[in-house]
Amino acid sequence: MLDPAFRDAAPDAFAIPGENFYQTATADDTLRWAFRLYQAGADAVYCSSSLGTIHTLAEHHIPVCGHVGLIPSRATWTGGFKAVGKTLESAQLVWAQVGALEQAGAFAAEIEVVPQAICAAIAERSSLFLISMGAGRAGHAQYLFADDVLGQNRGHIPRHAKVYRDFRTEYARLQQERIAAFGEFASDVHSGSCPAPQHLVESDPEVTAAFHIWLDQTG
Repeated sequence: MLDPAFRDAAPDAFAIPGENFYQTATADDTLRWAFRLYQAGADAVYCSSSLGTIHTLAEHHIPVCGHVGLIPSRATWTGGFKAVGKTLESAQLVWAQVGALEQAGAFAAEIEVVPQAICAAIAERSSLFLISMGAGRAGHAQYLFADDVLGQNRGHIPRHAKVYRDFRTEYARLQQERIAAFGEFASDVHSGSCPAPQHLVESDPEVTAAFHIWLDQTG
């Protein structure tokens, strides 16, 4: 977001950059970070920090998107990396999170790995703009990481991550090509075949001869 090239490439995109709560530790840190992004052209900011921090951002007129359901940076509190909302108690927790974000002044929330029926019920009753990641089509927008869309992940691929390309295999192929190319270069250097005449700049023989004479005289 801080690179001007972003807005050159996407002048009309509604941009919501974000950091995890441990990267902008306090409300003041987060506010300074948010103002820099807002000044650079962000339309809103994502914040997974405390409700107090979200309220501080909203108080300063920074549109804030929160996070409910599975929050990876806080997964310990909901039992690890798994769906949230499959039991009545955990569905009530997601609803409570949504209500707390509304009260804090957020305008939106990423709703992650929540059963689609629970997400749909919440979407009908909440004023938040819900950005679904693995929570079904009832969300007002759909979200996937570029690494998932492009198939760049080498480890576990989440159920909700639809893969459209196989960049992982392509990157592996390119890595082998990279290693081979540098190996060939090193081999050519050691054998003396690189640099070849077509890769060199030559001087006129008269200039070379005159330069040698000058060196001998000044040396």
